[in-house]
Amino acid sequence: MSRADSVFPHFDFERAALARGHACVAGIDEAGRGPWAGPVVAAAVILNPDVLPLGVNDSKKLTPEKREELYDVILSVAEVGVGISDVTLIDRDNILQATYAAMIQAVAGLKRAPHLAFVDGNRAPKLTCITETIIEGDGQCLSIAAASIVAKVTRDRMMIDLDRECPGYGFAQHKGYGTPEHQAALSRLGPSVHHRRSFEPIRILYEAATRYLG
Repeated sequence: MSRADSVFPHFDFERAALARGHACVAGIDEAGRGPWAGPVVAAAVILNPDVLPLGVNDSKKLTPEKREELYDVILSVAEVGVGISDVTLIDRDNILQATYAAMIQAVAGLKRAPHLAFVDGNRAPKLTCITETIIEGDGQCLSIAAASIVAKVTRDRMMIDLDRECPGYGFAQHKGYGTPEHQAALSRLGPSVHHRRSFEPIRILYEAATRYLG
């Protein structure tokens, strides 16, 4: 079977970087750029070439149960850093800059500073190490895929906590994404403090409320 037909991400990017003399290579990904509510979370993962986790894939292709299982495996065999940008930062700086801030924080949380970081997508934050972007990297590069799982599980757990703190919106189910159920809850309850005012659907609701109160 050719590499293009492979179901799972592989370690070839990292192996090639190690062969070029980069002694420490990380993969970086985020979760939560698109939702209407909650933080954006980034993770940075340095894999041990001698103990690679099995079954790792793009987090979007895994069930919640499998993500939870792999999250524990990744934390047991890899070096992991996590970064979080809350709603205040997202609304102040925009979602792209907040994502970069979370990625920088995630790399800073690693025990070792990487020499090279692979970043999912086509743009990367300014890190102190060399960065290389990989479009759809979470489906190709093993360390990015591992980071996607860590970021997703971390954020999902945060949204479940927010659901307990702020019931009625269904955060535990839709994780802040713009589903019909979320839209219906917003129509009933209005935006919460956990909603991103800079995102158009929420901004429109805030502006309507301001006009009504004014």
